[in-house]
Amino acid sequence: MSDRRAAPTVGQVVLGKRLQELREASGLGREDAAKVLRVAPATVRRMETAEVALKIPYVQVLLGAYGVPEDEVTAFVTLAEEANRPGWWQRYSDVLPDWFSLYVSLEGAARIIRSYEPHFVPGLLQTEAYARAVLAAGTVGVAGREPVDRHVALRMERQRLLDRPQPPHLWVVMDETVLRRPVSEDGGVMREQIDKLLEFGARERVTLQVAEFATGPHPGTYAPFTLFRFAERELPDLVFTEYLTGALYLDSRAEVSAHLEVLDHMTALAASAQRTEHILRECREGY
Repeated sequence: MSDRRAAPTVGQVVLGKRLQELREASGLGREDAAKVLRVAPATVRRMETAEVALKIPYVQVLLGAYGVPEDEVTAFVTLAEEANRPGWWQRYSDVLPDWFSLYVSLEGAARIIRSYEPHFVPGLLQTEAYARAVLAAGTVGVAGREPVDRHVALRMERQRLLDRPQPPHLWVVMDETVLRRPVSEDGGVMREQIDKLLEFGARERVTLQVAEFATGPHPGTYAPFTLFRFAERELPDLVFTEYLTGALYLDSRAEVSAHLEVLDHMTALAASAQRTEHILRECREGY
């Protein structure tokens, strides 16, 4: 039986979809592919949906059955071996929930990250002190000094992707509540956090907007969510939305389109990047 693991890497998701495309192009069903491998059809489905790691011997046999040329098989296997390597975030498996592991993988592979955040500064833009204050308050069920330290370290390491030579475009709409609700009695924590928002807001690949109280209710008031867009054609846009004890990953065209429409609506209503800079500076003076 194929080995299970906490969450797939983006490479496994992409290659699983590609494996499915190659099977369908060859005219074989999952039952046919399963007979080639002498396994249950569920095993083929799990590889194609990235529920299990890509077993290299299985991949080689399937690609041969699908009529893939030998040189392409070699290239696919190389990619599969790379995709099966654990992501850096798996070093934090002691504090990283299974449902969030995929998020970190998607985040690192995305070309565009668009999100709405009604409660807190997004993790990719948090200062260490702000992150510690939020986590110590138990907002994600974290308790104890050591788990908080590990969560903060994970959050800081995630931020390295914004310093890559070709970082993703991060486009965030934050509710004004994020800036008005202090996370610490120490005003310096919020001032430092707003300074970081001002710094990153000036970057070419970061767009920050504030949904002001004065604009009234808007379509995104239900919950925070993030939309990922990728360069790989095999990977469609995905939406992540979180709830108290877990999360949902949405990839149906209807659901993704609905969230994209809401994001577009909110960005039209929210303060411009220039106006947002003014709001940030004004809020900083209040702490």
